[in-house]
Amino acid sequence: MKLSHAFVFATAFLVSSATTSSLMPSDDAPLNPATGETDLGRLIKSMRPSLNEGEYVFISVADAGDIPVKSIVCMFRENEGVTLILEKQDAERLALKYTSSFAWITLTVHSSLEATGLTAAFSTALARASIGCNVVAAYYHDHIFVPFADASRAIDVLQELSAQN
Repeated sequence: MKLSHAFVFATAFLVSSATTSSLMPSDDAPLNPATGETDLGRLIKSMRPSLNEGEYVFISVADAGDIPVKSIVCMFRENEGVTLILEKQDAERLALKYTSSFAWITLTVHSSLEATGLTAAFSTALARASIGCNVVAAYYHDHIFVPFADASRAIDVLQELSAQN
């Protein structure tokens, strides 16, 4: 399967398996499932960070064609190469070099791609706690990759931010 086909499949799977009822703030009207939440206050209050299992790594390759699609969490083409996010065990099995490992946190609120301020709010809170973050904005959710050793503290910081709003 070609890489581009995998992303079409993944998008179709996410669309067919998403449940908007678990992603809506309880004190608000239903969200439009096609657009998501745009109100910053509601986004922060209902972001509900969830720590995904596993340890993840970022790698750069010239061509991702030899990497099994099922191993790829995320892919981004840059001028210098193709950046991939993989589970650490997959990178090691494929003998791919990486420099650091990360925990993957998903903000389970359905945020709009047009929302403003959410990334600034949580990245500022994490920075104040001296926790670096790498952010991937996907169609339904924001995904935060933090140093693996800081995962628990990052969840605490994000939950505290949410509770303050």
